[in-house]
Amino acid sequence: MTKTIRNPRLRYSVVIIAVIALVAVFVIRLVDIQVVQAASLNEASKAKRSIPVTIYGNRGAIVDRNGTELAESVNRYNIVTSPRLVAAFDGKLGGERTKKVSVDDALQALAKASGGDAQAMRKAIQADPKSDFAYLVKGLDVKHYEAVVALGIPWVYKEQQSARVYPMGATGGALTGFMGTDGAQAGLEYSYNQCLAGKNGSETYERGEDGVQLPGSTRTTEQAKDGGTLETTIDSDLQYMAQQTIASAAQSLQAESATATVVDVKTGELLAVADWPTVDPNDVDATTDKGAYGSRALTSTYEPGSTIKAAIAAALIDQGKSSPTDRAVVPYSRTFPWGGKIQDSEFHPTENLTLTGILQNSSNVGITELGERLSQQQRYDYMKKFGLFEPESAIQYPGQPAMQYGASPDWSSQTNINSMFGQGISTTAIQVASVFQTLANQGVRIPLHMVKGCKTADGGTIDAPDVQGTRVVSAAAADQTVKMLQSVVTGGTLVGMKPISGYNIAAKTGTAEVAEGSKGYGGQRITSVAGMAPAEDPQYVVTVTFTKPQTNKWSSGAAPAFRTLMSQVLEKYRVAPSTAEAQLYPSTW
Repeated sequence: MTKTIRNPRLRYSVVIIAVIALVAVFVIRLVDIQVVQAASLNEASKAKRSIPVTIYGNRGAIVDRNGTELAESVNRYNIVTSPRLVAAFDGKLGGERTKKVSVDDALQALAKASGGDAQAMRKAIQADPKSDFAYLVKGLDVKHYEAVVALGIPWVYKEQQSARVYPMGATGGALTGFMGTDGAQAGLEYSYNQCLAGKNGSETYERGEDGVQLPGSTRTTEQAKDGGTLETTIDSDLQYMAQQTIASAAQSLQAESATATVVDVKTGELLAVADWPTVDPNDVDATTDKGAYGSRALTSTYEPGSTIKAAIAAALIDQGKSSPTDRAVVPYSRTFPWGGKIQDSEFHPTENLTLTGILQNSSNVGITELGERLSQQQRYDYMKKFGLFEPESAIQYPGQPAMQYGASPDWSSQTNINSMFGQGISTTAIQVASVFQTLANQGVRIPLHMVKGCKTADGGTIDAPDVQGTRVVSAAAADQTVKMLQSVVTGGTLVGMKPISGYNIAAKTGTAEVAEGSKGYGGQRITSVAGMAPAEDPQYVVTVTFTKPQTNKWSSGAAPAFRTLMSQVLEKYRVAPSTAEAQLYPSTW
């Protein structure tokens, strides 16, 4: 028979001991939670209720000389959700009548408002139904984002980000370049990425068990910083005109590609650098010619042909070795002791030409006869001073040719001669423009440039190029050369070009043969015109270049585009007409 504890004191003691033991367990657990594990549990708690959010620092704009945006950043919105909270709800779904809204109905409405795919959204939610994050649709503009907000779906949230757009489309697209998933990919976007890139910040907010943000809980942990504004010298209106002009001409000539440049003579600013074909940075994938991703005017090298004769003539005058009326007997061809031979582009009997006549008729033979009065080293040095053989120092642009020439020319006997009429040497369209800017500016070369600088968010300016001018030839040599070049228009290789009414034009043509590797020169050509106006006080230099034209392989085919673009420049900038007819030097004797 079991004995029962009858003593009340003993039972009371047992209960007290049990209570004390239980309290001790709770105290130990409380100490463990509040002291021992406090830090780790607090962090775990924060992780569940404290939500980090990136604050995007906007990428800076690229603008033209008048502040028109060539590239800018705009707000875009990703629509996200917490899959574990996705459920039917009582609401309006953008309408007026309160009703029970199913998940399927909500996703269908969301797809319609955002332009997204309801099935893809459903898959994103079902991929991990217990998670707190999933993308539903990305990259909405403000219009579509506001349509989503109007639906009033409680488990839909926004994630704001910055997107790059190019308001002018293909106008200047080869210059601005474009952005990709890995950042800046080409053009000024790439060269000036450090200036343009914004710095992201961050903030956090607290949310309740239902996933809704708690009012007043947002806290900024790091401020975002916007990128700087890249100020270019480009005139977007003129850029558009230039691109349209060469595109039309190139298609008519059935050319492979084309470029055009417009330079402000007094400042060296590039007002337009046009390419055809070109890229629309808003739709890069639509451009099948990857060579159009960048500017051929800045990156593609070619043998310039007879446009270089103007630099040789100026160097001869500068050294006192010739003058505009200097006489030469010029046969059709010339043979050299080493067996080399050159000839003019068209057969002619032996002519008595002045230096002016040699430029007017673009005689290869004539320019070499007089050009040999300068040593090989002298001609090389002048070409370098005019801006050949090295990248333009004031232009930061990816893909510019290195052109690391030595202090002395490494030319064969034939190249030594051919270089005087632009064969055997490499240039870019920008470098040819630099030669004519120098002549137009009374012999002072100003480094050509297309960026004024980067204006930072705090109002300072960085990345301003060094555009200090340097004298290449005397003012007299430059002015006499410009005056000679007027004869090219009035009676030379550009005589067939319709005059620009009221203006004296000085220009030079170029028809360069295209080398085909070990096969030598073939039947393809690169045609060009480089010139300035008004000739008596040049304000602007215009160049046009066409690669491998088929319907007209002579520089006369490039002349209409030059005339159209120069006319547009003179009209746009209201340049005063010439006040007197050109006073020309004699071309024959």
